[in-house]
Amino acid sequence: MGIRQGQLAKVFGGVSASLISSWENAEKPVSPPVKRLEAYATLFATRRSLSGGSLRLLTLEELTDDERAQRKELLEELLRLREGKETRGVGASDVWTFPEGEDVTIVCAELPRELRDHMSYADPESADFVTLYTYADPDALIELYGHIRARNPENNVSFLKTEDLTPDDYTTHLVLLGGVDWNTVTAAVIERVDLPVEQVVRAENEPTSEPGGFRVQRDGGTVLFPPLLDSEGHLLEDVAHFYRGVSPFNQKRSVTVCNGMYGRGTLGAVRALTDRRFRDRNRDYLRTRFAGAESYSIISRVPVLAGKGLTPDWTLPENRLHEWPEVP
Repeated sequence: MGIRQGQLAKVFGGVSASLISSWENAEKPVSPPVKRLEAYATLFATRRSLSGGSLRLLTLEELTDDERAQRKELLEELLRLREGKETRGVGASDVWTFPEGEDVTIVCAELPRELRDHMSYADPESADFVTLYTYADPDALIELYGHIRARNPENNVSFLKTEDLTPDDYTTHLVLLGGVDWNTVTAAVIERVDLPVEQVVRAENEPTSEPGGFRVQRDGGTVLFPPLLDSEGHLLEDVAHFYRGVSPFNQKRSVTVCNGMYGRGTLGAVRALTDRRFRDRNRDYLRTRFAGAESYSIISRVPVLAGKGLTPDWTLPENRLHEWPEVP
């Protein structure tokens, strides 16, 4: 279309020609924010952007159906290109897709012995022994392991309990399931990253004990987001924490934490980005809200009905209790 970078800078507003040049640099390109890629896709979806010899950015309402389809195709291509540059997987449009050939390790806590002593399936001396019965958060593990394997057929994807990790496992892409009370790797990561979120563990394992919650720093003080239980200890609403950032053990790999105060919160944090009915909208929300962020987190509600945890919809403000980084 014969458009120059200076013209793009002018029509996009708030950017310089040199910044656009850095985005288009073939040798060492800088990844542009998603909103700029959306502008690119809109601009090049129609030649009407250059009607009358002057460049202008049409609104979405001005585009025809064919132009909107072209915009969608262009934007998907641009986002794939941008994602391919983010080799650590941080800020990518799909957090469960990792660079080809890089190992992924899902880490679970071991279910405490006192909670499995009565189960023959969890006793290594029993003929009925099944290793998975010794894992905490097996619902979240099964859901996530299958999804990551399907998304990354050329990667080695494994799952381990915390005590089974080798030094080499720590330097892979880490996906941590469960909280700091049982998962020692989650605790180690949270201690090493700059995150204004602290998990306050439950007073004890009994459902009627103090439920704890996620404490965040806000306005010079702190706010606690606890789960909700009825007077008999039945869980009515759990609280889920999703964190994504650069691994403190390998700067070229990512770490992802899916955590809840109870198991249904952990599963909710996982299903937010695996459930086919919600994953696209939640992924798009992350891509827009945290564009360009190297690390980010969301604390969200997980409603529990008839004992089943529901997938949180992050596009609904009432479901998002806390986001970091905060909007400047």
